[in-house]
Amino acid sequence: MIALAGGFLCLSLLAGCSALRKSDKKPAVLPTDREQIQKDKEAKTYSPEELGRGVVRGDWAIETVGRKKAVGEDAPFLKFVPSEGKVYGNNGCNVLNSTYKYNAADSTISFSDAITTMRACGMPGITDYEINQALDATRYYSWEQKDSQYYLYFYDANRQEVMSLMHQNFSFLNGTWSVAAINENPVNDPEMKIVIDVDEGKLHGNTGCNLLNGEFTTDMESANRISFQRIGTTRMACPDSSHEAEFVVALEDAASARPISPDKVLLLGSDGKVVLELVRAKD
Repeated sequence: MIALAGGFLCLSLLAGCSALRKSDKKPAVLPTDREQIQKDKEAKTYSPEELGRGVVRGDWAIETVGRKKAVGEDAPFLKFVPSEGKVYGNNGCNVLNSTYKYNAADSTISFSDAITTMRACGMPGITDYEINQALDATRYYSWEQKDSQYYLYFYDANRQEVMSLMHQNFSFLNGTWSVAAINENPVNDPEMKIVIDVDEGKLHGNTGCNLLNGEFTTDMESANRISFQRIGTTRMACPDSSHEAEFVVALEDAASARPISPDKVLLLGSDGKVVLELVRAKD
């Protein structure tokens, strides 16, 4: 059931909307800066060991709802914070927050006292209400790992899947990388390197001529979605043979990362073409 309560949408998740009386209404709480959520160390760090124990925490993109692709004006996602017993997120249109409880022993999970903001959404075909309804119906969960991604599945009381979510593990990008190719053109410059710190959201390195610094962010809208931002370099004059300009442009164009092996990663542009080939630097 979905009802209006004190200026917010109230999802009746088990406890019902009676918990939100006019006298004790509470606003939905969520950091307004999506980028900051992506930099949160708790959201980024998730291990196979935790997955095996059925831990439910961190930042998850909502992939499907009711077996169809989740669509929103904003990227639908849920962020689980076990220390608070809270889940924060966005249903593709409105910010939501809720309490949640789970038990890995019997794979049960439930949501209660959920509220959302009430922004009017003009985009047709989004699945915001369906996401609300799926959370309301959720009683069980399961999980699995596929390549570098983790997947979480919610089921109703009849064990029918109502939602699937993806947590992206970007740990494969951590470390120091040499640039083997730019736009598929081989590069032979041992000084051209970058260091990526996924947890801190930082980038630094050397263009082969100048020092380089920047920020690394992720986006839950699709698998391995990344962005290098606020890239800056020192101003030393470079020789004509330098690939510095091409390198910086390629970093700015990178939109996703694909691990080929533990020691090789491809960065691709928004058109799917490889802009950078990275190999792990040797000590």
